[in-house]
Amino acid sequence: MSGPAPDDDTRPAPPVRTAYGTVRGTRERGVHVFRGIPYAAAPVGPHRFRAPAPPERWDGVREAVTFGPTAPKRPYAPPLDRLLPDPEVPGDGCLNLNVWTPAPGSARLPVLVWIHGGALLHGSSAVPLYDGAAFARDGVVCVSLNYRLGTEGFGLFPDAPANRGLLDQIAALGWVRENIAAFGGDPDRVTVCGESAGAICIGALLSAPRAAGLFRRAVLQSGAPTALPPDAARRTTALVARRLGVPATARALAAVDPAALLAAQTEVTAGGSPLTGGNSFQLVVDGELLPRDPLAALRDGASSGVDLLLGSTTEEYRLWFVPTGLTERFSRTRLRLALWRFRVPAATARTYRANRPRATPGELLGALATDLLLRVPLNLLADARTGAAGSTRLYEFGWPSPVQGLGACHGLEIGFVFDNLAGPDAVALAGPDAPRELAAAMHTAWVRFAESGDPGWPAWDGSRPVMRFGPGAPALVHAPRDDELRGWAPYR
Repeated sequence: MSGPAPDDDTRPAPPVRTAYGTVRGTRERGVHVFRGIPYAAAPVGPHRFRAPAPPERWDGVREAVTFGPTAPKRPYAPPLDRLLPDPEVPGDGCLNLNVWTPAPGSARLPVLVWIHGGALLHGSSAVPLYDGAAFARDGVVCVSLNYRLGTEGFGLFPDAPANRGLLDQIAALGWVRENIAAFGGDPDRVTVCGESAGAICIGALLSAPRAAGLFRRAVLQSGAPTALPPDAARRTTALVARRLGVPATARALAAVDPAALLAAQTEVTAGGSPLTGGNSFQLVVDGELLPRDPLAALRDGASSGVDLLLGSTTEEYRLWFVPTGLTERFSRTRLRLALWRFRVPAATARTYRANRPRATPGELLGALATDLLLRVPLNLLADARTGAAGSTRLYEFGWPSPVQGLGACHGLEIGFVFDNLAGPDAVALAGPDAPRELAAAMHTAWVRFAESGDPGWPAWDGSRPVMRFGPGAPALVHAPRDDELRGWAPYR
């Protein structure tokens, strides 16, 4: 089972009463841990492809000592499966969460809720890297959650609510608001934090009227707010249904065995990546939960009172390009076609090339795609929020991993944020000698943000301050690589 290994300090924790029943976890390394607590009913039978329903109440004490079932999913395809462990816990009740706390009771501590990434196809709260013990050790109640993935969570149907995985997250946040005080947390000091698809989901939560008031602060790591219009979002669902030989309706797919559905969606989504494109599941502007494009809504003032911490890694693209050999195989001809496809101005491409004289065509494309999909929209969001009631702060993670030449790739910063560099999945990405002092600094910044909204550097203003984490000590820089940023509309 995933999670921290038992040690001599592991023993039962005092039971905690929730709105649905009493749970008993364990005390590990001085921290109380409760795993696999249901926040909604199992999404099977009449609840499949429906909005989450409340969990059933239980009598007696429910043992909360192991991670609950994970959402139906397949492992990452090679070679990413060796870099991104993705545990699977069998069972139907995947809508569950975990709590790490230093002090169950009335401590009123800040709360950090982690929403995992994985392209809305992979991931779970059972990933060892997401162990929240270091946050609890430092006075923050940490919560991690599962939500429905793939077709089950984000397929678009005419006879079912859209964005079901996002509805799951809202249900989990509602559970936190109702129950976290019993675990020592303050329901009025909740920070949602996520990476990649988790950050994209948080961008949507910030723009969703139904999520208003469920959190006070938000951290978006390597994911910018985005959602597709319905016509574009239907494509992947239609392809999955066609492969199964059934209509693209929730009623038809509810009769399909989950294993067959997983096989079909894996075949349909194979070969793509967040940077290179391909068939994928995305959030959708459905007119109800998401009335409009999340980035546009946020730039127009949605959640203007929520404190934001935004950022990315310097070389996001290397997670997908290096292990697959794309950085070396990509030709100049394919680069020209990609630049045309993404409508990259010629002058912008020349600036990036001049700043990277030794870059291969694949590396040049990766740098351009990283900025187009992440750095530019996050900067635009920060610009629009200048002077808002909620502060906005930006960071960049630039420490390069020596593993397989991954550099400062996508997902590398997570082990530093959680101060979990000794775990096997952190070592798989960062190696055994990653700088612990950098992890301490980054983790401390996230703790401070959860406590007060101030991670330790100035809020965004006209000087464009960015805290850069590594290599070396963290350093505040202003308007980094501004010559490249000016190459993108609307900065031109």
